[in-house]
Amino acid sequence: MITVIGNMKGGTGKSTFAFNLAVWLAHQNKSISLYDFDPQQTFSDVVEVRTEENYQPSLPNTKDESTIDCVNSDSADEIIIDVSMSNQLAMKKAIQICHQIIIPVAPSQADIWSTQRFIKLIKAERKDLPKVLGIVNRADTHPKVIETQETEEALDFLPIVKRIPIRLYNRTAYRRSFSEGLGVFEMEPNGKASKEFIKIAQYIFTV
Repeated sequence: MITVIGNMKGGTGKSTFAFNLAVWLAHQNKSISLYDFDPQQTFSDVVEVRTEENYQPSLPNTKDESTIDCVNSDSADEIIIDVSMSNQLAMKKAIQICHQIIIPVAPSQADIWSTQRFIKLIKAERKDLPKVLGIVNRADTHPKVIETQETEEALDFLPIVKRIPIRLYNRTAYRRSFSEGLGVFEMEPNGKASKEFIKIAQYIFTV
């Protein structure tokens, strides 16, 4: 299955999400291929760190946008593509060939507006719509901050998007593990971040 992790707005944590998802799939003994079509190449950087540290299970090297025409013939069980609006052509091609799109959305009105524009792009590029999942990412851990709930309510009103009913919170564990080339569930297996991410990964690949 071809899974695109994308958003038109930067700063939503899509590369962190894509990396953790790839590591989780590797732990499930899935054969995977990784494509990084974002000019910032953050996904590629963290995969390189993991390779240098020789963490197991290992991940394959990411492939850049020059390989996009090879995605459909890729025989891996799971294909993860990291895209951003910085490369509009690659984003459109990825939308055209994928089976599902996951949109990390930070809890803010600006991110909802960006998601609305992304939905318009998806609908413009695909007549046979892929599965589109929205996930609130970097939610505030303070219970009195209402932006997270407001963002979830807004996502529920958007067309074609199914909101994942689990939040990813703004936790230090994601940043620390990412900088070391580890999945958050590898660094702190019993931590809150680990438990919430595993629930989300299971949801994505069983729904």
